[in-house]
Amino acid sequence: MSDAVDQILGQWARERPDVDAWPMGIVGRITRLSRLLDRELKDFFAGYGLEHWEFDVLATLRRSGPPYELTAGALNRAAMVTSGAITNRIDRLAAKGLVERVPDEEDRRSVRVRLTERGRTTVDEIVGPHVANEVRLLASLGPDEREGLAVLLRGLLKSLGDTSIR
Repeated sequence: MSDAVDQILGQWARERPDVDAWPMGIVGRITRLSRLLDRELKDFFAGYGLEHWEFDVLATLRRSGPPYELTAGALNRAAMVTSGAITNRIDRLAAKGLVERVPDEEDRRSVRVRLTERGRTTVDEIVGPHVANEVRLLASLGPDEREGLAVLLRGLLKSLGDTSIR
């Protein structure tokens, strides 16, 4: 069974048979899959009145453990966005009452971002249905395929230097 990327590769094979376009097959599929998953997740989180990135920040704080707080820099590294973007995201979540800025007790020049009670309740309410939604999105893969895909993607991420959220 072919997909849209097979059609693209076929066009390249016809137009430029001198170019072995195999990398386009992998990168193209990852890119198209990312866009499809982003759209599905956007729709899911919209049902909870959130953007995907908002849940990502809340979930990062929640999984950090008590007291559910991190520096903006740590959030920035986990989210892989610019420092300006993370500041904007924190501002927007604080305006919704989901996070708060608190002075860093170890470094008075620094500020930590902490989940509010409302933020913690929100992320705890959503995480179960979110995982169930992701199960739905990956339902076409059997257990061995899921594990194999995870191994392959992990290896590719490691080869590109993505080895830590710190």
